[in-house]
Amino acid sequence: MDKNQLAQEIYNVSHLNGEFKLRSGLISNEYFDKYLFESHPTLLKEIANQLSKLIPEGTEVLAGLEMGGIPIATALSLKTGIPVVFVRKEAKSYGTCKLAEGIDIQNKNVCIIEDVVTTGGQILLSAKDLKNVGAKVKNVLCVIDRNQSGKENLFEAELLLHSLLTMEDLLAVTK
Repeated sequence: MDKNQLAQEIYNVSHLNGEFKLRSGLISNEYFDKYLFESHPTLLKEIANQLSKLIPEGTEVLAGLEMGGIPIATALSLKTGIPVVFVRKEAKSYGTCKLAEGIDIQNKNVCIIEDVVTTGGQILLSAKDLKNVGAKVKNVLCVIDRNQSGKENLFEAELLLHSLLTMEDLLAVTK
């Protein structure tokens, strides 16, 4: 499957019309329900195949953000053999009390994995949290970049966003 075919499949499986409030607070008349493409095993496998080519050299750990980045990071880990951690929005207050569940990330090159990026707000928060526990974070991978300031906001925080698809890629398949 090439990139255009993948865009078509993601569009077909997960595109919704209506009025949707995004995490950023913005209102959109269309929405890509990430859980619809993430729960589709054949599609998730192809996303991992194509996204794996974008993983920056030197990445030692993949960090899947709660909740949408976790299945993608897991699929990428299975594809590449790179270990994965699961990043909570905040450390739990019981048990291990960890922010990032899985292997030790201290002094490791960690690449954040996210499903859809709009403004990058949660990535910025999680990157700061990961750095505070000793991770080296410079890169972020996502399936869909909505092209609504996320890349720029991340760049200002010295994070590089690598996206598999943009909103334009997804909308181009409808023409």
